[in-house]
Amino acid sequence: MKRILILGASGFIGNALYKELCSYFDTHGTYYTQNDFFEENHQFHHFDMETENIEILLENLRPDVIVSSLRGSFESQISTHFSIVNHILKYNSKLIFISSANVFDAFTNFPSYEYDKTLSQSIYGRFKIKIENALLRLPNHNYNIIRLPMVFGKSSPRVKQIRTILDLGEPLEVFPNVVINATEILKVTQQIHYLINRDRQGVFHLGSTDLTHQKDFIEDLCAELGYENPLFKNVYDSNYDRFLAVLPKDNKLPANLQITVHQVIEASTKL
Repeated sequence: MKRILILGASGFIGNALYKELCSYFDTHGTYYTQNDFFEENHQFHHFDMETENIEILLENLRPDVIVSSLRGSFESQISTHFSIVNHILKYNSKLIFISSANVFDAFTNFPSYEYDKTLSQSIYGRFKIKIENALLRLPNHNYNIIRLPMVFGKSSPRVKQIRTILDLGEPLEVFPNVVINATEILKVTQQIHYLINRDRQGVFHLGSTDLTHQKDFIEDLCAELGYENPLFKNVYDSNYDRFLAVLPKDNKLPANLQITVHQVIEASTKL
């Protein structure tokens, strides 16, 4: 049985992934904030990347696959990932790095594919690129880079935030000129499970197969959530359509693991 270590297993994506994988693999996770449930569950390990070196935990567990969904200080994340790279080279294990569509946020005229050149104007995007570049220098079988667009889901932070803003009667910022794709957390966990099972290699774009304007997406989502006349504040950051979307071209998944924008909205709003 493969041993899997999820870094950031107490977060939204990491925890959903832990629930998906724990019945099938010897799955371990890290958490940062003190929590009785995690402390009593011996599959969870406390890890503070600002004060601890990940090497001790990796040496103790010797995972076959490390999934990184860490959040926090960019500098600490970079040094942690460089330590992980050394470990996977030493033991010929694998890192699945959860990245973001923001690695392409400097390109605005078209959607981005797996092996397009990355270029970002944002601090967040540039930080993700730095770790991606370290992984791209490794042998193919030692890594997956998973680029995600915005991730929704019934209990996702994004849906909770939308509900909070609208319940307060505040206007919700929308971007009429931004073309996006999106995804839903349960589909993401199934897709990553498939990649681990099949030992797939390389870079994967796990967004919906179709595109939509961000404003249209949010309007449809709010309607499905039951808000009849939500307040919107249109934000125009350019005169033309701007793309922030990641689509698959080289590394496509089977049809049952693909998702559409409509299915993202459906899965994020059903009771």
